[in-house]
Amino acid sequence: MNVVLKNIGKKYEGREEFTLRDINLEIEEKDFCVILGPSGCGKTTLLRMIAGLNSITEGDLLFNDRRVNKVASKDRDIAMVFQSYALYPHMTVYDNMAFSLSMRKERKKIIHDRVMEAAEVLQITDYLHSKPSDISGGQRQRVALGRAMVRKPSVFLMDEPLSNLDAKLREHMRVELVRLHQKLGTTSIYVTHDQTEAMTMATKIVLMNAGKIQQAGKPDEFYNKPANIFVAKFIGSPTMNIIEGTMKKGIFISDDELITVKPTPEDELLLKPFEGKKVSLGIRPERFESGGKFGDTFEATIDVVEMLGKEKILYARLENDKELVISTPGHYDYSPGEKHGFGFDIGAIHFFDSETEERIN
Repeated sequence: MNVVLKNIGKKYEGREEFTLRDINLEIEEKDFCVILGPSGCGKTTLLRMIAGLNSITEGDLLFNDRRVNKVASKDRDIAMVFQSYALYPHMTVYDNMAFSLSMRKERKKIIHDRVMEAAEVLQITDYLHSKPSDISGGQRQRVALGRAMVRKPSVFLMDEPLSNLDAKLREHMRVELVRLHQKLGTTSIYVTHDQTEAMTMATKIVLMNAGKIQQAGKPDEFYNKPANIFVAKFIGSPTMNIIEGTMKKGIFISDDELITVKPTPEDELLLKPFEGKKVSLGIRPERFESGGKFGDTFEATIDVVEMLGKEKILYARLENDKELVISTPGHYDYSPGEKHGFGFDIGAIHFFDSETEERIN
């Protein structure tokens, strides 16, 4: 199913300001769309509006070109998976999965066939006669997914379904959800605050902040071409380094004058209108190079070294105590207290307008 949001807004009674405003988004059929953002940004509110659990104050919500603003949840052909599983403790796994179909008075054979089909896909056939209290958190989450699957909805809605699981199980379930989506091909909308989930699972990411969409697109676009400084700092771990400065005669000079960078010819052209103006330079931690192989070098003192196996994370500082986070291969030798010269891969630099915080290049 194709889901389109046109100028969607939400304002709660008794409040002067809108919680959500001017939300425009198209989720194509078979997309795995992840709505990402920090706590309080409005992502769950948006999901609940799509589900019909929250009313829409303004704008249009379309399912396959049909306006569904006033259509009841039960008539939207959706299924929702919650963070808390919401399983009936007194029922078996089988009965939990069959419950919605039983309420619809489906024939017993149809119910049984759909439950067994979902259980086989989710690999929980051995637990069908167990109670929720007798199985693990990961298995309970699979049951919650199975309960949604048996309805064969046109859209799956998932509200942080993996947040109650431990790190290793979360990683495993991410892969399982992607496989499940590839097998079923159902349009899926998934809410999370975890950028790793978004980057590894989504065919499309929608990043929100303060009730507005900051950027929407494919995962690699967020990493390689963030639309603004918020996106640049939210996506990526460790986060992107942001250095404030001014363009002077086609050269970026940091406010403390410790870093100077001559941009690529392509970037220099785009930066011409910013001559004499404040701009922000963004550089990913892995885009530093020791020994000055790329562009002008600067000196930094290493404070902390985190050994992560294949890579080391260096927490370094400039003379003015400005901190930079640098990622290097794990076999490189660095120690706290050492001074080293570093340079940028100038082809990997991001420039932002300091006033608007919007991307320039």
